Amino acid sequence: MGLVLLIKGIIVGLLASIPLGPIGVICIQRTINKGRLSGFMSGIGAATADTIFATIAGFSLTFIINFIEEKQFFFQVAGGFIVMALGISIFYTNPIRQLKRHRKNKGSLIEDYLSVLFLTITNPLAVFLFIGLFATLRIVSPGGNVLYAGILLSGVFIGAAAWWLVLSTVVNRFRARFRLKQLWYINKISGGVIFILGLIAAFETLLPFFANL
Repeated sequence: MGLVLLIKGIIVGLLASIPLGPIGVICIQRTINKGRLSGFMSGIGAATADTIFATIAGFSLTFIINFIEEKQFFFQVAGGFIVMALGISIFYTNPIRQLKRHRKNKGSLIEDYLSVLFLTITNPLAVFLFIGLFATLRIVSPGGNVLYAGILLSGVFIGAAAWWLVLSTVVNRFRARFRLKQLWYINKISGGVIFILGLIAAFETLLPFFANL
């Protein structure tokens, strides 16, 4: 029973992480510019946030879920603008300075982790994704069973972390082929893609609001 639950948790973590949205682009960009560990730590930030969302979904924390539903408009708009701002920042980042800073600043891995953790947390609507995945895989609420919850959530984190490890490893495998000029273009493309994804998210949320004016 415990092994089956762990496997189901791993599947949930993988399914929640594999779609390449802004977080995936950020991890790829950081892996290319700063190395596999930077990309992986960024992914671990996302995995941590996903585990928090899975906890809320698994325990059916009604108060938090209701709060997210009530503030859905705010979260979507704020998240969209944060992603846009990050896209602009990456677009104007100088890869040469970034490489030098990474070599000197040992605490940058913590910054990579916390920045993606914060960015992922600004999209708490992901809670509903986990509710849907739990329902699809017929995972019942852990309720007050701490062991049950621990196994399930460990699986979610392992699954999410495994995906970011695979992604950062694969991208890093081809990293040596990139030159500084190519890194400059990668920053421009990555920043542009992230900005557009944030713009789309904000636009889709604001469109019904302006349509009703």
